[in-house]
Amino acid sequence: MAREAVNGAAMSKSRIAYQWIKARIADGTFSPGYRLVLGQLAQELGVSVVPIREAIRLLEAEGLVTFERHVGAQVAMADESEYQHTMQTLALVEGYAAALAAPLLPPAALARARTLNTELAACLGHFEPARFTALNRDFHAVLFGPCPNPQVLDLVRRGWDRLSGLRTSTFSFVPGRARESVAEHEHILGLLGRGAPAAEVERAVREHRLATLDAFLAHRRH
Repeated sequence: MAREAVNGAAMSKSRIAYQWIKARIADGTFSPGYRLVLGQLAQELGVSVVPIREAIRLLEAEGLVTFERHVGAQVAMADESEYQHTMQTLALVEGYAAALAAPLLPPAALARARTLNTELAACLGHFEPARFTALNRDFHAVLFGPCPNPQVLDLVRRGWDRLSGLRTSTFSFVPGRARESVAEHEHILGLLGRGAPAAEVERAVREHRLATLDAFLAHRRH
């Protein structure tokens, strides 16, 4: 019984460490290439290195962290081909998820999405990539959240998790894309507001996602 309690506490600390590190990867505090020093992280969280090591393993399994001999754990670097493949896949699954979710989206959720997009627009004057990134993810999560297919929803969330290490950098690379993104959000909100057919919603969300990919690739070519 005592051993089970110890294991439960260790798992709880590992989960806390996992969520803490993952949040800092998502908001850009730990940017691509950032070295994750176990001892330093353990000290910041006030735990031993054991739960930190377990958290790193979980993040490595999700592709957010890499581990190299003689280097240690690092936040995964931006990989253009992986980013491209993830965005293409996410365009398909998120578009479908949003189409399935549309008829189930309550008025309060649509109002929340409008508020979030207003906040995104407000970020454009004094652009803050980390804040824009967080609001952007919240906006999309509102739209695909009611998706009734749990497997599709899981694929969407996994895709967003894989992108989280690069997302802030993307908007930093192509700040003009942020303004276009807000305008495309308005178009999607308009479709949802008038109860447009599912196929239109799916196409709009898919094209929105692919437009971000196209902007990123165009920037890399120059």
